[in-house]
Amino acid sequence: MIEEEAEPEPRENAKIIGITGGIGSGKTTVSKFIEEAGFPVYYSDVRAKTIVNDDAELQKNIKALLGENSYDDNGFYNRRYVGEIIFNDEELRLKLNSLIHPAVKINFEKWVSQQKTPFIFKETALLFELKLNQSCYKSILVTADDNCRLKRVMDRDEKTYREVEAVMNKQMPEKDKIKFADFVIYNNDGLDELHEETMMILSEIKTL
Repeated sequence: MIEEEAEPEPRENAKIIGITGGIGSGKTTVSKFIEEAGFPVYYSDVRAKTIVNDDAELQKNIKALLGENSYDDNGFYNRRYVGEIIFNDEELRLKLNSLIHPAVKINFEKWVSQQKTPFIFKETALLFELKLNQSCYKSILVTADDNCRLKRVMDRDEKTYREVEAVMNKQMPEKDKIKFADFVIYNNDGLDELHEETMMILSEIKTL
């Protein structure tokens, strides 16, 4: 279990590049392109989904905060239930994040210690919101026009316009993220254009 492992020291020479973007921006696609180019990518949201099920101490703390229904009868994290009760409760959402993010941080640092490449990439939706960019060498923001993002998520998740808009309105505005980012990828066109722009930025990063 995560809490029983000694917290590893991050590699001193590791250059960590943060990748972020709002819902429907295409940050995961950009991360896959970078991974295909031979660089390791840590997918924070994916890892968190595993950690909330594997870390017994974290499970106990989440149940204490949100109730027994935060896990289903089979012992798995009840994402739908949790999402519904924290969506309009900012204080509760912050408390939940304060439980999950330290566990993800430990997991990330262990992962970093195992990597050998000069650049290491970390995909996370909350890079700027949680000020995680402050511990990164550089940051990449993947963004797109609101209408593009809305349509992508509606098609992908079969959600209504209002449902997607409500999620977007909860996230940090794109104009604010752009101010913090070292590199910005505008994903308003097709996959070929997105791949080309990603490779251009990756080439620039490798020269740093």
